[in-house]
Amino acid sequence: MTTVERTQVFLLPDLGEGLSEAEIVEWRVAVGDIVTVDQSVVEVETAKAVVDVPCPYAGRVVTLHGAAGEVRPVGQPLITIAPLDGGDEPAGHATYREEERAGSGNVLIGYGTGHGGATRRRRRPRLSLAPEPAAASPARVADVAGDTGPTAGAANPGPTVLVISPIVRRLARDQGLDLGTVRGTGPGGVIRRADVEAALAVPEARLAAVPDPHVALAPAGDGDVIVPLTGVRKVIADKLSRSRREIPEVTIWVDVDATGLLETRAAINAATPDAPVSILALLARICLSGLRRFPQLNARVDTEAQRIVQSAGVHLGIAAQTDRGLLVPVLRDAQRLTTAELAAELAATTAAARAGSLPPTRLTGGTFTLNNYGVFGVDGSTPIINHPEAALLGVGRIVDKPWVVDGQLAVRKVTQLSLTFDHRVCDGGVAGGFLRHVADCVERPALLIAAV
Repeated sequence: MTTVERTQVFLLPDLGEGLSEAEIVEWRVAVGDIVTVDQSVVEVETAKAVVDVPCPYAGRVVTLHGAAGEVRPVGQPLITIAPLDGGDEPAGHATYREEERAGSGNVLIGYGTGHGGATRRRRRPRLSLAPEPAAASPARVADVAGDTGPTAGAANPGPTVLVISPIVRRLARDQGLDLGTVRGTGPGGVIRRADVEAALAVPEARLAAVPDPHVALAPAGDGDVIVPLTGVRKVIADKLSRSRREIPEVTIWVDVDATGLLETRAAINAATPDAPVSILALLARICLSGLRRFPQLNARVDTEAQRIVQSAGVHLGIAAQTDRGLLVPVLRDAQRLTTAELAAELAATTAAARAGSLPPTRLTGGTFTLNNYGVFGVDGSTPIINHPEAALLGVGRIVDKPWVVDGQLAVRKVTQLSLTFDHRVCDGGVAGGFLRHVADCVERPALLIAAV
């Protein structure tokens, strides 16, 4: 079998989020370079972010499919790799069996770099002394699967560290172990899993992990509390980070006299004591009125298709603090509910959210969010938009404040409203118009009847 017949073609992987293409920003390798398993070979930019793409194959680069600035579809050839022959191996070293049966050590947007079924064996790596540039420690870490590409051989003080298995690298990274302090007992000084586990048994060997080679983090102290970023907390963190990363948000706010709103609520509850209405329900009704006038805010930006999608129905999200973190249960087609139905649905939904009994479908698909952060005793906030929505209304606490009424100073129930909106979906005129309408309805609830 010829080398050409044995080449492996790495296709541009599925980058998640329904993305269908990516633009090549910069190649990390050139034709003729030797690459290792999981080595980053190209930087690409999608509609969501700029990411480094690791290659699941080791060998010599034969072809780069596409130049910088070119857009490549997902599933199309990205790079062609030819396996190394005996002449490519550094003198004095042999090919070793992979220490452990493992998948790719890297993960790209939730996907491993490996191709094929889960039981497929990786190609056996070949030993090479060519080191990778140092990251966080003075020692150099060399993946023995092959050379490290264009940066191989760069001057760098400290001993070379040989690692053969992705699991060994991952174990050391996750446990905060500096591989430069580990003595390898494998052939040629290769660090094995047993060596890492032995080093971890020595407390002095456990150093702070540094996940980003450009950011040095302080070691965790003995009294520090470590909280894993997993489960709901991780989902929240990812969603908020994505919102800040993608949405050009703007926050505007206004102080309003909520005395009339409280009086209206008291009148309603006096007339219907068996079906009390909350302030949150009245604010939800006011939001629905505002979105009917300004539907631009009941929308999302479809970046892949380069379009703004205005939802036909208002799927109202209500921020609710729970023991598991901040959740946003959704009331679908809230515009179809009466005020009494809104109140009942809000009470039932928030109770279910705090009890953890809501199905996942009730926590997604919102088009606009109402956040009553006043329950925490704060006056104002600049909320983060609940991606992929386009706007969020925040309500502060209602407190007694001096207020001018008909030219006379009086004590009134005052609250602050804040609107955070995606500046891609509308300009300040629409956002200001919506917030002013909401404020007017809070101050004069009778306007709700006129707006119906």
